[in-house]
Amino acid sequence: MRALVCKDYGSPDALVLEDVDDPVAGAGEIVVDIRAAGLNFPDVLVIGGQYQVKTPPPFIPGHEAAGVVTAVGDGAERFAVGDKVIVTPSSGAFAERCAVPENLAMPVPEGLDFGQAAGFTITYSTSYHALVQHAKLKESETVLVLGAAGGVGITAVEIAKALGARVIAAASTDEKLEFAKSAGADETINYVETSLRDAVREITSGAGADVVYDPVGGDTGEQALRSIARGGRYLVIGFASGAIPNFPANLILLKEANVMGVWWGPWANRNPKIQAQNLQAMGEMIGRGLLRPRVTGSYSLDEYREAFRAITARRVRGKVVFRMD
Repeated sequence: MRALVCKDYGSPDALVLEDVDDPVAGAGEIVVDIRAAGLNFPDVLVIGGQYQVKTPPPFIPGHEAAGVVTAVGDGAERFAVGDKVIVTPSSGAFAERCAVPENLAMPVPEGLDFGQAAGFTITYSTSYHALVQHAKLKESETVLVLGAAGGVGITAVEIAKALGARVIAAASTDEKLEFAKSAGADETINYVETSLRDAVREITSGAGADVVYDPVGGDTGEQALRSIARGGRYLVIGFASGAIPNFPANLILLKEANVMGVWWGPWANRNPKIQAQNLQAMGEMIGRGLLRPRVTGSYSLDEYREAFRAITARRVRGKVVFRMD
């Protein structure tokens, strides 16, 4: 089978597309014929050796995919050959086939094609977990979403809106803001052209945002903290800007704010029952038309350099996927 292989830590441009041995289903595992695989900003960090958990090279990157079960190992009982599944392996998704423990697979929700399904689990689960388990978002509260057109940002817009919140989408271009509006954002802020803090104050009549969802970091993160409501919750999702914000502790004190780190993967491993409930809730939202995964970039494995550049240049609106032809 063909696969993208990381031989050494570095740029995604240095990945190698080559033929490797087909995977075999071990005990408790399934083999999936991958039809689509989702790209995420953390994949860039993993390939560069900069992620919180390091995978020693050589390895096949990729943490989420969707496809069809082609083999079932001894003791695996949840799926049968021919089932359509979403998988979240620790690595190996950027290939034509992948072997994964069956507990890392779930059925493809009704109404999603393989491309949508491949980009569903990580981004939507991150946002749902952040807004529900961490922020405990209440109906009619105001949520400020930074990087609102990106892979996780657009899911936060959708989920917050589905939960009854007022959503302020913030992004770097008007085109991205229009995309966020199409996902349900009530208000938008171009934080390149205007002061984020001043715009939030004006939109909220001085009250500030009850919840800030921040996958961007950098200076934008500090501006967002300054615009938070008293007793607000600040969700640290990631640092797509490449810079980690240095929050002045006095701002947190004066606002009586709660700054919360969100790392969905390890949390899901520790709380599989709650994660299953989250997936069920989101599946119901999809069925009701409240969530609609948006795939705006689709690439073949041969186009991997272009696909990763869309991520690293922050051109992404919605989700980028590899489609296996």
